[in-house]
Formats: sequence, structure tokens, C-alpha cells
Amino acid sequence: MASKQNIVYSRLPVEEGDYCDSSSQRRHDPRFDYSPTTHNKVPWNSIFLAFFLLLLGCLLLLLSFFIFTGHMGGDLSQAYGLLGLGFLTFLPGFYETRIAYYSWRGAQGYHFTSIPDY
Repeated sequence: MASKQNIVYSRLPVEEGDYCDSSSQRRHDPRFDYSPTTHNKVPWNSIFLAFFLLLLGCLLLLLSFFIFTGHMGGDLSQAYGLLGLGFLTFLPGFYETRIAYYSWRGAQGYHFTSIPDY
């Protein structure tokens, strides 16, 4: 296996206090480097997962509503379980889908970098 000999590595400090030198000025921290092209990267896997969670949450909430109203057979414990699972899947799916939609529309303050990439 070929190795790359021209890569320059620098040791990262262990503690936060290591960033300040004796004149109390902050040194450059390579962990927080930013390039403008990172806003353009669309995390498709995360968006598909968020949309799936949104649809699954809607389905589970709809099923729990049908059990509560008696249009579908089942116990109240099943309805509460579906209601809890519905909220647990709907909320993160709605949140990330909303961020993706506003980022796609170009709304101020919304970027695709706000969505974690899996």
C-alpha cells in the first residue's frame, strides 16, 4: 500500500488553555477551518432519513388517532404507544425537513450545514 509522504501534520493541543500563548493572543485552530463550499454540499442521506421519519410519524399519529376515536380496533395502551412513537419520529423528521426546505429556498439563516450528514 502506497503512503503519501508529502502530507504535513500538526499536533492539536490537548487542553483549551493550550491555544493561548504567553501574549494572550489566540493561535489558529485548524479544527475550525471553514470554506464557503461547505454550504453548497447537500446531505441527501440525511434529508431522505428526515423525510422518512416525517412520513412514519404522520402514519403512527394517524393510526393512534383512529384507535382513540374507535374507527380502528385496539386497546388504549396501543394507542398511547403509537402516539408516543409517532411524536418521537415526527418531531425530528419535521425539524430537519423544514431546515432542508428553507435551505433549498434560500431563506436567510438556513444552510444545509445545519443538517448533520450521516
